[in-house]
Amino acid sequence: MSLSMSDDEARDQGRYGVLLYYKYTSIPDLDNLVSFYRSNCDSLRLLGRVRVAPHGVNVTVGGELSSVERHIAAVKGNSLFEGTDFKLATCDYPLNEKVARECGFTSLSVRVVKELVTFSCHPLLKSPDISNAGRHLNAAEFHSVIESAERIMDKDGPTKARELVLLDARNLYETRIGKFQSPNVETLDPRIRQYSDLPSWIDENSERLRGKHVLMYCTGGIRCEMASAYLRSKGAGFENVFQLFGGIQRYLEQFPDGGFFKGKNFVFDHRISVGSSDADVKGTCLLCGLSFDDYSPRCRCSYCRMLVLVCDSCRMEDGLYVCELCQKHRQLIEVGKSRVILPQIEPNTISLDAKVSPLPLGHGTGCPRKLRILCLHGFRQNASSFKGRTASLAKKLKSIADLVFVDAAHELPFIYQPSFTELQRDSASSPSEQIPAPPSENCRKKFAWLVAPGFSDRFEKDWKVADGPFDPLQYQQQTGGLDVSLTYLKDVFSREGPFDGILGFSQGAAIAASVAAQRGRLLGDIDFRFVILCSGFALHSPELDKGSINCPSLHIFGNDLGKDRQIASQASRELASLFEDGCSIIIEHDFGHIIPTRSPYMDEIKDFLRRFL
Repeated sequence: MSLSMSDDEARDQGRYGVLLYYKYTSIPDLDNLVSFYRSNCDSLRLLGRVRVAPHGVNVTVGGELSSVERHIAAVKGNSLFEGTDFKLATCDYPLNEKVARECGFTSLSVRVVKELVTFSCHPLLKSPDISNAGRHLNAAEFHSVIESAERIMDKDGPTKARELVLLDARNLYETRIGKFQSPNVETLDPRIRQYSDLPSWIDENSERLRGKHVLMYCTGGIRCEMASAYLRSKGAGFENVFQLFGGIQRYLEQFPDGGFFKGKNFVFDHRISVGSSDADVKGTCLLCGLSFDDYSPRCRCSYCRMLVLVCDSCRMEDGLYVCELCQKHRQLIEVGKSRVILPQIEPNTISLDAKVSPLPLGHGTGCPRKLRILCLHGFRQNASSFKGRTASLAKKLKSIADLVFVDAAHELPFIYQPSFTELQRDSASSPSEQIPAPPSENCRKKFAWLVAPGFSDRFEKDWKVADGPFDPLQYQQQTGGLDVSLTYLKDVFSREGPFDGILGFSQGAAIAASVAAQRGRLLGDIDFRFVILCSGFALHSPELDKGSINCPSLHIFGNDLGKDRQIASQASRELASLFEDGCSIIIEHDFGHIIPTRSPYMDEIKDFLRRFL
């Protein structure tokens, strides 16, 4: 049976089309929608990526132009997609098999996902409410606002113009080759490796954005939906957030000469980039610095795998490249006998002898990378003793995590508690005949993160007699020295970081929780992705309310039947309640003041950590 073909189909036969669209809407039947996409795209021989989530779809497919148009017609027949912006571009067939393979245009992938775009690298953090996204501006409106800022600059001076900023929601490798530019409007380029790094950048730069009119843009619009909602969720001072509807693609269709967009628009299909009729070359070669913006060779940083620009003259077969972000953080791979191609930079900027620190965001060279976790011991302990106490934990985590131990900031005097017989004999003796303190040989120093108010770590003698029996509530009186410990931790992160997470035990857990509560203010100095709080308790602070800490966390403590004499289970339970809903996982065990490594507790600890690999 032959199929008839319309005149339009006959005209377009052999022409290729790339289609991009997304839609945020509640999907009542995921399985049914997945079946539709597989059946429809297979029958039309469309290739590419389809992502279906409970809250919508994100689609990038390509094929014969007539087939793509049939797909659009079929999707429009579903009321769920009312108002969807279908971005269809005609182009040549993929000519480069490597590019087509990397862009996912050699097969059809239809997957159910939790998020249409991964907004945060922290898997326990909830995505912002999409209904709170910034107001949509079409291409003409977006252009007009920037144009108005120029008129304001001429009329009212620079003060008014500075109330408007452009925020690029894309990755560094995209912004290298093109971005919006106006001489009178600041364009903020976060220079991030991946979109899931954007929330942290927004947190760190929120004061630069507070009170401003923020115009956000990305390739097609979907990334701005989440990012603008996240920015607006910060409350007062972040109400005026806008986004370019349809993204750069729709803008260039409206302004073929580029308008305020300079350079080329990076796209996630075999076209690689799309320029205006007057597209300047904005990119530069990583090595020689000459103008270059062609990503078709698919050169990547040998460390983090981000695309880099390397011109034809500098490109070498099997050459290894280090992107500017890895250079900045001195995160070089150990290359052995391989040749590393480095850009022309100032001497001493990069040391080839420097040890490599793993990236804190999970990037690697394709091989699995273990997590690095900074471990904070409890009161009157030290790094060595805590390492010994957690030896079993370290052994069982050796395939997925490395534990790094440090002494706390405050050195404590040795405590000597005489036996009852010695106390009796001592009370009957003259001062000159008092029992001497134990010998200090082979005694390791003890440290603390928090001390009693007025404490001084300068001692005239090494030993002092304990004031009395062990006080299980002593931790409530140890409230001083937090600032010193935070400064100390900044230095630890600078010298020994980066770290993926912080594990705190007892008083160390209280410090780790305090750092998590101040995560936004500490970005750049103390960067991490999660905390593990064992037998922890909360420091009293007016800033800490129930559900106020936004950080992925694992809480491990003894239950009501446990024998933890140091920290009551209720104190650890109250600490967990300070974290936002969905940000915390609780493991209660039947033991005392320890970190359990038996099953099923160990399995739960591993499950938590695997979320960050």
